[in-house]
Amino acid sequence: MASDHYFSATPASAENLRRIRVTLAGRPVEVTTAGGVFSPDHVDSGTGVLLANTPPPPAGGHLLDLGCGWGPIALTLALDAPHATVWAVDVNERALDLVRRNARDLGLTNVNAALPDDVPDDVVFRTIRSNPPIRVGKNELHGLLERWIPRLDERSDAWLVVQRNLGSDSLQRWLDATLAGGYTVTRAATGRGFRVIKVRRHGSPPTGAISVP
Repeated sequence: MASDHYFSATPASAENLRRIRVTLAGRPVEVTTAGGVFSPDHVDSGTGVLLANTPPPPAGGHLLDLGCGWGPIALTLALDAPHATVWAVDVNERALDLVRRNARDLGLTNVNAALPDDVPDDVVFRTIRSNPPIRVGKNELHGLLERWIPRLDERSDAWLVVQRNLGSDSLQRWLDATLAGGYTVTRAATGRGFRVIKVRRHGSPPTGAISVP
């Protein structure tokens, strides 16, 4: 159902709300998921690899979960960094509603679930964590990363998890070739067929988008 995939803005499929038990930030919790969002029955393998291979988030500032789905990464960031502001960004309105519901149920007041265009332009991020939507296609994926990675604060990191057989190595090469000076792109971890790519920003955040050669 390509017309109603998890990156649809308004899924037409039945909502089919369900409650599942998962472990986030090292603790068992119960969350609500639904049809028409990514991995509604469990924390998917890629996200699990990402969460297991990233350091604790910064204690304060703005943190970004890009392509949040029902919220496993955003909720983990919020649990681990209660004094930070976590932005859970997705194009899927149903996913954003689920993040808001789950944050409320877990007593988290530091999560902003937002459409991409609703994030203020002056917000820069102390970290970005993402299991990006590879299946949207290379051009859209590249555009997504070109939009958000430049919003890393100086001396801050983005962590991306990508399945090896879906192009993780070529994406790493593209990031390395495309990002302007001031970034370092490395493979931080490998597990269960996934790569965790780390993008380190060294200099001050730019005022515009990445310049693509």
